[in-house]
Amino acid sequence: MFKNIEGQRVPSVTFKTRRDHNWVDQTSDDIFAGKNVIVFSLPGAFTPTCSSSHVPRYNQLQPWFKANGIDEVICVSVNDAFVMSEWALSQKADRVNFLPDGNGDFTDGMGLLVGKEDLGFGKRSWRYSMLVRDGVIEKMFIEPGEPGDPFHVSDADTMLEYLDPQAEKPHDVTVFSRPGCPFCAKAKDLLRQAGIEYEELVLNRDYTDRTLRAVAAATSYPQVFVDGSLVGGSDDLERWLQESGKIASRDAA
Repeated sequence: MFKNIEGQRVPSVTFKTRRDHNWVDQTSDDIFAGKNVIVFSLPGAFTPTCSSSHVPRYNQLQPWFKANGIDEVICVSVNDAFVMSEWALSQKADRVNFLPDGNGDFTDGMGLLVGKEDLGFGKRSWRYSMLVRDGVIEKMFIEPGEPGDPFHVSDADTMLEYLDPQAEKPHDVTVFSRPGCPFCAKAKDLLRQAGIEYEELVLNRDYTDRTLRAVAAATSYPQVFVDGSLVGGSDDLERWLQESGKIASRDAA
């Protein structure tokens, strides 16, 4: 079992970071003093769970964390500054600060430096998250000490649940579109009006019509999916937004 150190100060270390092609030393005080910070730490950059689940969801929920008084969301890994910078770019996670703990000093001070020699990783961080206020650890979510790379409690949704149990989480929205489609433009404009973020998949760039037929049994554009369900085209989306109270209906106007 790993020791929970809630109520204690974060380790005092110096992080070797890069900024505009220059080395920049950042101390623990630089990062945590006078701030409310969420940290999530993981075994390694570019690794499967870290890239597919851990980082993207923290990046997505960052505005919800900010609304709850969080100044910064930080991803820590025992990797060097170059690797962390490239990983941040590949993830398109511009709302998260990727902080390199290259020598493992911070992770060791947290008591969460573990041996991954069986994978050829050397020493890495155990997966965890924590809420830090002015350098003091308020809450920790440490993954259980079981074989492999457990991912049960250090996720972004668990942290948001702790901060705000009543928070309405964002919708997961994808728009299947095609170039030059006015109805696609309407759907995207409706989502922007409602303040809903979305991902767009463009025909013959990201998918073919075969994919659209396979997932939506449709050949018209756009096709909008919300939280795992097909809403439909732009008119269907407009009705859904009106019924959900996210935009005013035309009748009400």
